[in-house]
Amino acid sequence: MQQIGFAAQLSALLAKHPEVSAQLLQLEVLETSAVEDVGTVGLAIRACEGMGVTFALDDFGTGYSSLTYLRRLPAEILKIDQSFVRGMLADEDDLAIVSGVIGLAKAFGRTVIAEGVETEAHGQMLLSLGCDLAQGYGIARPMPAADVIDWVQRWQAGVRWLA
Repeated sequence: MQQIGFAAQLSALLAKHPEVSAQLLQLEVLETSAVEDVGTVGLAIRACEGMGVTFALDDFGTGYSSLTYLRRLPAEILKIDQSFVRGMLADEDDLAIVSGVIGLAKAFGRTVIAEGVETEAHGQMLLSLGCDLAQGYGIARPMPAADVIDWVQRWQAGVRWLA
């Protein structure tokens, strides 16, 4: 994304595969990579979003998180780094960071996803903080694409998550 012409290359690839809607494509950008050249990456994100592609800032909070970068990088999703989520039940600082990122996401009109949800207790805490999107081994382990439909049909939310 730091290369000039990224959006044009992506557009050409999408044009070769008209059966794939750009709205189905979401690209994850590591926060630390995005801020290396925030101007170029921001322009690329805006150009790709014009095609319908969405973006997530991955591992948010581990790099140079600042309000300026958040404003200049128009990714619609912030993914809270798993190191903070995993530690939030035992470490007040991690909990404060998770809570703060959730608040920032809401203030900027972004969606927030918590990474590293390992237990039902993590999920319950996130729900109480206003974060209802998560990923981690407490939900599912990585699996082949062919297994996803069966998993979706069988998956049950934890009892405390439903409360």
